[in-house]
Amino acid sequence: MDALELLDLIQMGESSKVQFKVRVNNANSIGAEMVAFSNTKGGLIIIGVDDKTGEINGLSFEELQATNELLANSASNNVKAPIYIYTETVKVEEQYVIVAHISEGSSKPHMDNNGIIWVKNGSDKRKVIAKEEIARLLQSSGNLFADETLVNGTTVNDLDEDFFKEFIISKTKKTIEELGQSTSAVLSNLGMIKEGKLSLGGLLLFGKNPQQFRPTFTVQCVSIVGNDISSNEYRDKEEPFSGNLKELYEKTLSFITRNLRKQQTKDGFNSQSELEIPIQTIEELLVNALIHRDYFISSTIKVFIFDNRIEIISPGKLPNTLTIDNIKIGTSIPRNPILFTNARYILPFVGVGSGIPRAIENSPDLELINDVDREVFTSIIKRTE
Repeated sequence: MDALELLDLIQMGESSKVQFKVRVNNANSIGAEMVAFSNTKGGLIIIGVDDKTGEINGLSFEELQATNELLANSASNNVKAPIYIYTETVKVEEQYVIVAHISEGSSKPHMDNNGIIWVKNGSDKRKVIAKEEIARLLQSSGNLFADETLVNGTTVNDLDEDFFKEFIISKTKKTIEELGQSTSAVLSNLGMIKEGKLSLGGLLLFGKNPQQFRPTFTVQCVSIVGNDISSNEYRDKEEPFSGNLKELYEKTLSFITRNLRKQQTKDGFNSQSELEIPIQTIEELLVNALIHRDYFISSTIKVFIFDNRIEIISPGKLPNTLTIDNIKIGTSIPRNPILFTNARYILPFVGVGSGIPRAIENSPDLELINDVDREVFTSIIKRTE
């Protein structure tokens, strides 16, 4: 970083990615700041700048040496799990400033010496207390998957056994009896039951009534008059759809297709008609929302049909290092491995990252939005005029 870049950063003030410190003398205190950056998106700690005025107050040679040593020791000893930082000294206006680069952590949640988990909250930081948020930090580092968590109160009796048996035949080409195992043993081998409790993945795939235990894991559908979410008029609306993933898929697909126009593809009274939007696009995006949504977020999938577009809004931003550009070329990182592995036997799902590219091929004007701040992923399909 050169002096001009540093001055530009200072002029913009503190943010979720940049923090100023006049001096650093307390390893525990700076360790907590590093924890907050590591648990969020990483950032810069600039030492030698007044956080209230933005004025540069450069460090002496001795202070540069002592501060660099303190930062390195704090990253190793005051952050659990330890992190690695990169520091540089920048000369600006004949004064010396230290810039410490903190990367986003790979072992979230990181915590300080007191066992406190911190995350950035604007230019400040806050404690993480809620179990759901801690679980999502674990998820983001690949240490916990929502569909592998056990659902309290469930037993094997909460499964639709007939549907599960059909799935086993589809997956193994054998009946459960031919496999020579009990239903519970097969479920255990698939990671869908442990200690007598169903995993969330097993419940979502084969539960008789998953919403009895997870009421918000539904799909809400509304067909709205006009193109604004604030409209008071709607053409079609139902209570949130419930059921296992196959039932959610079928009910939602039916709602969408019945609210779309059909167009003749050829001249002639007896010629066949097709939906205004390719059915393959709708299928791919709907399956994507059900399989890849963030099940640590207690929210519904939402489908809005406007006059000029359809929006499918799925809880959770893209996981890990995925970006819109990644998924457009077929890159896939499973967020829910149980669903990802087994959904192909009950839904039109391949699981090789081809879904989004196929949807774009069928609907080139498809718009994808990864809203990191709101933690939602939105697919927007344009309707024909």
